[in-house]
Amino acid sequence: MDISIHSSMLPHDDPDAALAFYRDTLGFEVRGDVGQDQIRWITVGPPGQPNTSIVLFPPAGNPGLTDEERRTVAEMMAKGTFGQVNLATHDLDQVFERVQAGDAGEVVQEPTDQPYGVRDCAFRDPAGNMVRIQQLA
Repeated sequence: MDISIHSSMLPHDDPDAALAFYRDTLGFEVRGDVGQDQIRWITVGPPGQPNTSIVLFPPAGNPGLTDEERRTVAEMMAKGTFGQVNLATHDLDQVFERVQAGDAGEVVQEPTDQPYGVRDCAFRDPAGNMVRIQQLA
């Protein structure tokens, strides 16, 4: 079987702030940007990896959600409990410094050697999504 991860989805509530974080701070390239105003689906991904993307989507644009569900999603996003992505890099310290200097995300954890053998750090993006970044071996 030949299956790969093509894209994952993360919610956003401010497309310009999402672009500032994923494009300008993390250095991802924009592969698509459709919609208008606050209702935009933005596809980003790491340069040189055209088959792996993150789609930043507006939960408010989902016609299948009830008003109560939209409120719940908004509350979870505000708490940082709705979306998460794990990324990896060869130079964790450099990426941490870049994100911290970019002032586009909230530092949750500085680079740390975890007891289970991983060195990582964590941020919240502007929508509250947890972004963990691991050091590649």
